[in-house]
Amino acid sequence: MNSDFLVRQATAGDVPAIFDLLEPYARQGIVLRRTREDILDYIGNFRVALCKGSVCGCVAVRDFGSNLLEVRSLVVAQQFHGQGGGRLLVGFVIDELTARYPSVKWQLFTLTGRPGFFQRLGFRIVSKELFPEKIWTDCSKCAKQHCCDETALLFEPF
Repeated sequence: MNSDFLVRQATAGDVPAIFDLLEPYARQGIVLRRTREDILDYIGNFRVALCKGSVCGCVAVRDFGSNLLEVRSLVVAQQFHGQGGGRLLVGFVIDELTARYPSVKWQLFTLTGRPGFFQRLGFRIVSKELFPEKIWTDCSKCAKQHCCDETALLFEPF
């Protein structure tokens, strides 16, 4: 792993870099497309990974209410794959949520084409039907909604 790797809260100044990171993966259908305006509107949901001072990865957390949260828009620049950036981004989010909700049961879920990655981080495979909030918002806009190839996983820290 890169010793110069750092994760922090995203700022408005990170919007162009986040957009540039997400766009190639959106074109491949790996993550949902986000406009620059959407990223800016929800910048508080984003965390970025810095590699030698430059943004090289990002993740967002969506709060659906009732202590149900989603890991989304998780990407790492191709040249940094395999260096632990994705693991650090998700770990950062889990640590933040654990600190924010020390005595509250919360759930963190994701829909992904890489379930093994999340299973190694303590997530377990579950039914997508557990997340109707997700299905009625993002999934209804997805090109793959009738042929979804993603797996739902859930992390429960208790």
